[in-house]
Order: sequence, then C-alpha cells, then structure tokens
Amino acid sequence: MNAQELLQRYASGQRDFSRITLIHECLTNSNLMGAHLADLTGAELSKKTKKIAKAYLRQARLNRENQANAEIIQACLTNAKMIRCDLSGADLRDANFREANLKGANLGGADLRGANLRGTNLQNADLRGADLTGVDLSKTKLKGANLKGAYLDESALSAAEATKFFVMY
Repeated sequence: MNAQELLQRYASGQRDFSRITLIHECLTNSNLMGAHLADLTGAELSKKTKKIAKAYLRQARLNRENQANAEIIQACLTNAKMIRCDLSGADLRDANFREANLKGANLGGADLRGANLRGTNLQNADLRGADLTGVDLSKTKLKGANLKGAYLDESALSAAEATKFFVMY
C-alpha cells in the first residue's frame, strides 16, 4: 500500500492500518486523527499542519525519522521504537510513550505536557527546553539525556534511572 491509497481509505472511514507497512512514503500535511498505524519506516510526517492526534501507534517503528514540529497529541505510542527520531518542537501533549524506545531522540523544545514517559528509554536524548510539566518519568532511563532548560514542574521522577543525565540552568 502506498500513502495515497492509505489516505483514500482513511477518507472513506477506515482507521485500522495496523498491518500496513509504509516505507519511505510521504504523509506530509495528512490528517490521520484516530488512525491505528504500525510500521511507518521512513515515512515523512514533518510538517506542522499534519495531525496524527489520538492515533494508535503502539509498537510503531519510526527510527531516525523527522517528526520535527509534528502534532501528535494524545497518541498512543506505547512500546514504539523511535531511536534517534527528530521530534524537536513537536506537540506531544498527553501522548502515551510508556516503555517506548526514544534512545538518542531529539525532543528539544517539544511540548510533552501531561505525557506518559513511564519506563521509556530516553538515554542520550536531547530534551533541552522541552516542556515536561506533569510528565510521568517513573522508571525512565535518562542516562546521558540533556535536560538543559527543560521544564519539570509537577513531573514524577521517582525511580527514574537518572544516573549521569544533564540538567543545566
């Protein structure tokens, strides 16, 4: 299946694309609100106008993808693999990243207010200037993460594996 066919099926009401693999397809400016997506390897989702709010991306693979400035509000990304993914400036409010792998990801300036990052691998991630207000960081791996200028108000850090992460003000 290609991006055009997926968008046509979405427009006709289909929402379950969990068995579909889109490799290097362009979904720029697409509205996939509420869609159940799985493998988007190499998919282009990087324009601010695109919305995948409330999308179900459990176990999705988005390694090394450019999702800069994406709008991924209230999306389910549990167990997603997003290693070295660029989510800088993305709107990720209330997204569920529980036990996702975001190792080396760029989340600089991202809005993660209310997100669930419990058990997430954020080793060597760039979280500079990210808004982590009210974020659950319990059991999160933060080794080598850069939290310079990040907002951590009301965040749960209990049992976070915070050894050797950087917080600079």
